[in-house]
Amino acid sequence: MVVHHADPRLTDDGVDRIFRALADSTRRDILRRTLDGEVSVSQLAAFYDMSFAAVQKHVVVLEGAGLVTKHPHGRERRVRGNPETLKRAQALLGRYEDIWRGRIARLDDLLEDD
Repeated sequence: MVVHHADPRLTDDGVDRIFRALADSTRRDILRRTLDGEVSVSQLAAFYDMSFAAVQKHVVVLEGAGLVTKHPHGRERRVRGNPETLKRAQALLGRYEDIWRGRIARLDDLLEDD
């Protein structure tokens, strides 16, 4: 089933990148931490039992999906969550929910007619 999303800035490839990024629990946790405020990659790395390079790779995936932005701050790289991308993904999921609710309503109507 193809669903045309309301936000033209959210391409099919963009949707795929967002949900692939969110499919990983570490990336979801990084996103949660960066939505609370700007955090350095070094600070993020301290939370996980993995190498700094592995955390950087997770941040790159999130950045590629538009879920976080990264910028230099002195010698550090600072990461901040992007709530706008989450809002667009949420709107897309809302569209899917509307489709299913419409189908259920039609099924209810058919069952009432019987």
